[in-house]
Amino acid sequence: MTKKLCGTNYPVSICFIVVNEFCERFSYYGMKAVLTLYFLTYLHWDKDLSTAIYHAFSSLCYFTPILGALIADSWLGKFKTIVYLSIVYVIGHVVKSVGAIPLVGDSNMHIALSMVGLILIAFGTGGIKPCVAAFGGDQFDEEDISERQKFFSIFYMSINAGSLLSTVITPMLRADVQCFGGDCYALAFGVPAALMIVALVVFISGSGMYKRSPPQGNILLEVCNCIGFAIKNRWRRSKDEAERKHWLDWAEEKYSKRLIQEIKMVLRVLVLYIPLPMFWALFDQQGSRWTLQAIGMNMSFGESFVIKPDQMQMLNALLILVFVPIFDLIIYPLVALCGINVTPLRKMAAGMIFAALAFGAATLVELNVIKTVVSPAPAGKCLLQVFNLAEGDVTLQFPSGTPFPQPIPYLQDPPNYVTIPLEAPSKEMLITVRHNGDSSVCTQTFKQEEAYSLILYRQTTGIQCKLVPDNIQKSGDGNPILRFLNTQPEAINVTVADETFHAISGYSMTPNKTVPYGEYHDVSCSMNSGKCSGLDLGLLEFGAVYTVILMEELDLIKPYKMVDVKANSINIAWQIPQYVLITMGEVMFSITGLEFSYSQAPANMKSVLQAGWLLTVAFGNIIVLIVAEGAGLEQWKEFVLFAGLLLGVFIIFSIMAYFYTYVDPEEVEKVYLEDSGKEENDDDNKKEKTTDMQLKKRVKSTRL
Repeated sequence: MTKKLCGTNYPVSICFIVVNEFCERFSYYGMKAVLTLYFLTYLHWDKDLSTAIYHAFSSLCYFTPILGALIADSWLGKFKTIVYLSIVYVIGHVVKSVGAIPLVGDSNMHIALSMVGLILIAFGTGGIKPCVAAFGGDQFDEEDISERQKFFSIFYMSINAGSLLSTVITPMLRADVQCFGGDCYALAFGVPAALMIVALVVFISGSGMYKRSPPQGNILLEVCNCIGFAIKNRWRRSKDEAERKHWLDWAEEKYSKRLIQEIKMVLRVLVLYIPLPMFWALFDQQGSRWTLQAIGMNMSFGESFVIKPDQMQMLNALLILVFVPIFDLIIYPLVALCGINVTPLRKMAAGMIFAALAFGAATLVELNVIKTVVSPAPAGKCLLQVFNLAEGDVTLQFPSGTPFPQPIPYLQDPPNYVTIPLEAPSKEMLITVRHNGDSSVCTQTFKQEEAYSLILYRQTTGIQCKLVPDNIQKSGDGNPILRFLNTQPEAINVTVADETFHAISGYSMTPNKTVPYGEYHDVSCSMNSGKCSGLDLGLLEFGAVYTVILMEELDLIKPYKMVDVKANSINIAWQIPQYVLITMGEVMFSITGLEFSYSQAPANMKSVLQAGWLLTVAFGNIIVLIVAEGAGLEQWKEFVLFAGLLLGVFIIFSIMAYFYTYVDPEEVEKVYLEDSGKEENDDDNKKEKTTDMQLKKRVKSTRL
């Protein structure tokens, strides 16, 4: 007998299943939250490749549930499938975490371990996806219908709770804990690995209490076989044979009419699924393109609260918990009161509109974000800014003209980079420098598509020039980038947060280093002469690239902060509207879509539609992969493209929905049973009539 929780009809076993699902979803979403930044900053891939691999992984996670369902229904059963594939899941997490340790091998080893880990995770999470919820439902007795419905609500809450907490916590583990000299991705992946181990242990702990159903054959496989037989049979038959009402009717020689009729019902719904991947193409970009957009924004809310770019994804899980009751209890009833028939397909179509609007909002944000980005120089040109460290204004004359028409003031922050035409991959230029009535010439070599700083300083022999290459790319995690220019005849060491800058003597520039966002009013500084103590760098803002010039004034070293690349000026709060819109779209599209699919399918075909629904998510991620790697568009243009494509799909889906006729599978079942009963009665009547005729014939022959 199934053990029940005290005073309820809930089996004790569901506690283990709910905790298992919470830990597994924490594990999955926690790892996935930091995945794009891991590709970008740890593996040093570009944004397009990072996006493509992210969505390739997401796609694989939604192809593998079909494999899990086949294994569970045809071979191992749900319990063993969950256990065995959870072990694969754990191994994948461990391999992924090891790949994030810099001391383990080289960059190729890190990539190999990461890819193997992700493939194993995809097989694990996808394989158990169709089993866990169904296994939980199996624990209830047939009469406990209301308890089973409440269980699925609790199950859904555990999914969102795990997602919400993990997308808050794992970005903190990544950024706030430093290990191996940088962001601690090993810990950010290690904690989800530990949670998956907990999930497996908890699930196995309840093994003695579970009600297990043996594998009874896979209906999905039977459906595929029936469809295949119908096509094959029609192809083999003579064209002279009478056509049948439906192409599936060619399977009647091997399969029952009932199965064929049920497949017809399912196919009508699957046809409606064809446009749906485009919604998921937009929805799943929260973890890729929207996270990359957040990197280019100001992530501070006031002076004390700072959010991580990969933490914004938690808004979706949070808003889902808020919006579901609001839509069910307020919005849908109000719309119905207005006389509008709120059908499931209309809700789904409206969800597409909201998702397109979300990408419209994301486009507006992106257009403002890119204003702080320095565009690379095109072929045949380079970028140049000038630091004037000579007392007094200077003017520059280039062979091609005067790119700096105004005199350059002493120690003034250059306003913008200036484009210098080269008309060759590399070019040596004679630059005439005029200062206080004197002129001098310096020779520098420039390369195309590069950015430079030209440092002008005075010595006894006149004005000297020094050309240094610049970094115009913002950091991968949104934090500021810093470097120091030492004008002193002795070396200076400066420590900012955990980063130490060693500036050798003689107008030398340190390498660029990323430092945490924040106020720096007493930075550690040391040199042999003791002239340098605490430096006041002020606020180092998100996304900015700084050059700090160390000058001597009154026997002390004073820093002059120059901005090479502007700070992120758009606050990350401007992403909230697009998250609100996409979540509203999810409530209307995703939840309604699942309800619609289940309501339109016969009881034994619901797993087939579940597989079809998951495949729409997989194909949606493939669309993003193709666009990210193939289109080569700027991010804001991609957003416009996706919004436009979804609006086009909305029109197609609306037309398809208009011609769709809703059915009640239970009523169809009743009609089928009645028809079957009539056929049996007709057969009995025919048999009786045949017997009567035979008897009459026998009597007649006897009389004769």
